Amino acid sequence: MVYEGPFEESFDVIVVGFGFGGAATAIEAHDHGARVLLIEKMPHPGGISICAGGGIRCAKEEHGALEYIKATNAGTTPDHVLREYVRGTLELESWFRRLARVNGAEIGLRDRQANYPFPGSRSFQYVLVKSVPGFDAASEYPHVHGARDGVMVFKVVHDNVKFRGIEVRYDYAAERLLTNGNGEVRGLRVSSGGRRFALAARRAVVLACGGFEADYETQKQICRMRFLQSVATCANTGDGIRMAQEAGAGLWHMWNLHASYGFRSPDPACPFAIRVKRLPDWTPNAGAPGGEWSTWKTSDVLPQMSWILLDREGRRFMNEYPPYLQDTSHRSLDVFDTVNLRFQNQPAHLVVDDEGRKLYPLGHQVFNDGACQPYRWSQDNLREVETGVLRRAASIEELARIIGSDPAVLDATIKRWNRFCAEGRDADFGRPPVSMTPVATPPFLVGEVWPVLSNTQGGPVHDERQRVLNSFGEPIPRLYEAGELGSIWGHLYLGGSNLSECFVTGRIAGREAARHSPWS
Repeated sequence: MVYEGPFEESFDVIVVGFGFGGAATAIEAHDHGARVLLIEKMPHPGGISICAGGGIRCAKEEHGALEYIKATNAGTTPDHVLREYVRGTLELESWFRRLARVNGAEIGLRDRQANYPFPGSRSFQYVLVKSVPGFDAASEYPHVHGARDGVMVFKVVHDNVKFRGIEVRYDYAAERLLTNGNGEVRGLRVSSGGRRFALAARRAVVLACGGFEADYETQKQICRMRFLQSVATCANTGDGIRMAQEAGAGLWHMWNLHASYGFRSPDPACPFAIRVKRLPDWTPNAGAPGGEWSTWKTSDVLPQMSWILLDREGRRFMNEYPPYLQDTSHRSLDVFDTVNLRFQNQPAHLVVDDEGRKLYPLGHQVFNDGACQPYRWSQDNLREVETGVLRRAASIEELARIIGSDPAVLDATIKRWNRFCAEGRDADFGRPPVSMTPVATPPFLVGEVWPVLSNTQGGPVHDERQRVLNSFGEPIPRLYEAGELGSIWGHLYLGGSNLSECFVTGRIAGREAARHSPWS
């Protein structure tokens, strides 16, 4: 949006979005001498970042890590961009240890192999925030529900924003980038309290406001699936994507989703889905026949997975326990039947028997929002029968009626699965043997499951300096991005890497933005 003034306030660098990416950007720009304004459209900080698991994926050495990441991106991201990310992760341990001086947080490391058996998969580890003295997440962040270690990581960066005196404004929504007649970004139009303001960014604007997981209109145009319900925040509605597009930005990775399958909330007023229970990731053996697998360490044992998934006709259609359940398991639900004109596996039906029911809660809800209360899943999964999330069936015939399938087809499916369990090998889809649990003891529980969306990876194209590029690969002057807005991940995701990406790209964007000479 071309705008020549006047501006109501002036800053050196304006950062849009107060998650991990925005916080890292603000800290780095401040430390490089810029006067920074950090704005957040929600009434509280954290975005989707504060809901994260908290493991910050880092490389142990550059060469192997780069080879792995190149393989997982399958040519969708330039090597020089990936190399800069890898090099940035090598610095994160020391950076976090410096940040931890502000509040005494304990920083640790843990080796963790990557998700898939590509070359270099053992070149990674996690940086962890193990504890923060005196920190009570419930009282400090009451709007965050069900999260674990991500709140401690956020506490560290939040305290560093406060320590530096960086100005933060909440309920402050960025609406349009303001440019001069030559396309150079000069500031932002923002709205707050029913008013609109023009703010000057005399050095640069950095967009760190996430993807479009809560923008269902954009989903309709980008995703083949319909209505992948968000699991974590209502804030990420593609604002940064639209603003960057108006300035001429190219787009990449728009199809790639970090998503799973789960349940709809029984509360129609709750906008967040409920993911299935988080089970540990595992690593398949490269080239091994279906059913062979390995865990992170030889001493690890995967837990039993208590359920199987069935399609509309009562047949299994996928490995319910892929190597990274919370990232790629939604993909098997994306099958459209052009004869019957419907998604064959939406909804899918999660089925568990009475022994499996007793193992653990089947769902867990995590989100950042102060306007609604989380659904508290019961330990024995019986409250969910009362709330309607699950239904009880006394027999295979009753289960078939609930699903709407042929009882004979369903009976054959269950018997085949139970035979696989006895043999210790899933001959159809290669589920890890130790995870296999029979479905044999009535009553059975069944619930509808749908694709559920943690975050999107797509957005504006950027270079290794985090400059937003236009459709011809040219930098848009004074415009940068950080974090999941235009993420590097274009094919397969690396667990914990959106966190490290937020910090690496935020640090780069903050440095680069602060280096500009102020325009007059």
